[in-house]
Amino acid sequence: MADHSEEIWCIRPPVPTPLSIAWHLGWLQDAMRGMGVALRSLQEDSRDPQRFSPHVQSDLPDSLRQGGSVPALYGRSAGQASRLIGLTWTDEFQALAVLPTAGIRTPKDLRGRRIGLPKHALKVDHNRAAALRVITAVLDAEGIGRNEVEWVDLEDHALPATISDDIVRSVDTGRRGRHTFANEARALVTGQVDVIYLKDVRGAETAHLIGAQLIVNIGFHPDPMMRIGNGTPRPLTVNQRLLDRHPELVGRLLDRVVAAGEWAARNPVQAIEMIGRETGWTPSWIRYAYGNQVHRALRLELDPQSIDGIKRLKAFLHGEGFLPDDFGIDQWIDPKPLSDVMRSRPVDIGDGPIAMPRDISFQ
Repeated sequence: MADHSEEIWCIRPPVPTPLSIAWHLGWLQDAMRGMGVALRSLQEDSRDPQRFSPHVQSDLPDSLRQGGSVPALYGRSAGQASRLIGLTWTDEFQALAVLPTAGIRTPKDLRGRRIGLPKHALKVDHNRAAALRVITAVLDAEGIGRNEVEWVDLEDHALPATISDDIVRSVDTGRRGRHTFANEARALVTGQVDVIYLKDVRGAETAHLIGAQLIVNIGFHPDPMMRIGNGTPRPLTVNQRLLDRHPELVGRLLDRVVAAGEWAARNPVQAIEMIGRETGWTPSWIRYAYGNQVHRALRLELDPQSIDGIKRLKAFLHGEGFLPDDFGIDQWIDPKPLSDVMRSRPVDIGDGPIAMPRDISFQ
């Protein structure tokens, strides 16, 4: 089609998603073959990581992104023309950690303690938002007021440049420059704070490295609304321009993402291998941080629990000043692309065979 965009970007922060699995299986590339469109990805692209971030979709107008909820919500709040077309609910390790010598055994012991909050020089500090969301939820559950603890900002400090092949790849907080929890780990082991928040495999590895004790891990709390955060639920968004101009291309890509989630549910070993390829994490750490059923938690849906979760997260972020403006989640969601895909797919029969990606006409 002559009026197609020359390229479509697939934006994938390095986390477990069906979008990333579809990429590594080659299904997204197959979907665009013969369509006159180049499918691109930041992970495999040599663009300046300081300028193009996997957390920011507005830099690349014709794109799909699946990653953390906080950047996606911030972008929509700031006026980015995007639509939410799917959600996954993938529970993950989210814990508060202390040193064994701190005398803190349970969350009840947090009153009067120093709690570290990351503070990064970013347009939207999703790590700070994620930490504050979980810490305040734990404090509320224990009846501890915010004014009954001491909050300590953990600000970035300068890092030397990361150089590869005589080329500067990143400096300061650039992609692959700083470990996610470098500030928190330093503050805890040096006694600057008593408590830090850690999440996903990087957080679990950090706790192991510094010998920290976990006083609570809400990643698998029985109340799903306790578990909401930057990675739970995780939205798939598309730029409005791409959806308006070429819904058939969005439909083809979305069909492959849905198929990848179904494939992962039936292929646990291979699914974890694909997650490891995307993130650089080992299978044992992936299972520890995401549970042995992580392969079943990559189905793309627009189910009531996930929608309720992202509504609650948005309300929290707006109330805490992380979002510049309020907006309606229901108005942000466009259910039609996923509905069209699901209507054309066979009925899910549990562990039975699934239909592989195929060409479908989307109206």
